[in-house]
Amino acid sequence: MHRYKFVLTRPLQFLPVIFGISVITFILVRLIPGDPARNILGTRATPAALASIRAQYGLDQPIWLQYLYFLKNLANGEMGKSILYKIDVLKLIVTRIEPTLALVASSVVLSVLIAVPMAAIAARNAGRAPDHAVRIVSTFGIGFPPFWLGLMLIILFSVELGMLPVSGYGASIGDKLSHLVLPSLTVALSLSTVLTRSLRAAMIEQLKSDVATAARARGMPEGIVFWRHVLPNSLVSTINLLAVNIGWLIGGTVVVESVFALPGMGQLLVRAIFSRDYMVVQGVAMVFACATVLINFIADIVTVAVDPRVKL
Repeated sequence: MHRYKFVLTRPLQFLPVIFGISVITFILVRLIPGDPARNILGTRATPAALASIRAQYGLDQPIWLQYLYFLKNLANGEMGKSILYKIDVLKLIVTRIEPTLALVASSVVLSVLIAVPMAAIAARNAGRAPDHAVRIVSTFGIGFPPFWLGLMLIILFSVELGMLPVSGYGASIGDKLSHLVLPSLTVALSLSTVLTRSLRAAMIEQLKSDVATAARARGMPEGIVFWRHVLPNSLVSTINLLAVNIGWLIGGTVVVESVFALPGMGQLLVRAIFSRDYMVVQGVAMVFACATVLINFIADIVTVAVDPRVKL
């Protein structure tokens, strides 16, 4: 169990990261041009009305004092009150977190289901036509931006074929799943190309390893050698790459949710930025940051569990 000692110390190392993210987010949000009070009251608002709104939300205080209030709210389990929605930011985020979690989870599952077979085909046929085909597809896939890919999928499956809904999230479980197909596929097609290239390279290296050679020498069939020894030993680097890209995926939900009009945290963040709703932007950014840190922490645990040689 000494390999898992980092589980006790790693969370303490994350605290400076979260603190730094909170400072940067707090400052950058306030550098956005515009006045939240004027966005609420309109261009014809009187100076007295604007001053009243700024005082109500603490926007008339020095920036360092506003940040201290923000930290105090975080310590109390609060994130302030939304200027636009007029409710607590944490309650607002809770109402929007389900579509984002569903999108991220389904996208990761689809990405793995696409990447593992493609990488296996390429690795077991290295240098031959199937390998070249997979490499060409993955190279082109990296170049397609998610918003363009999402629009193409909408045109094909929704407009032309009429198989799937264009946008929204639905009410029942069946409706939600059908609304998630295209957004999840959009993200999975982008993410799986990166995973395929990494996993293919790792598999080719493991096929030439001493472990695989020894297994063949014992008369073990090539298929068993691949799935029992090559694939598990190839997963370590891919797990870390997947964790990094899930962090990118969490931030990338802003684009995908906007394309498909999913009522998740990404769409909430975009609207909050345009309306200068500082508290919501800070709250969503902090949730995204904590989720990214947590995913990388889980990836470290899984890496150690998969490969006993790894020590963190």
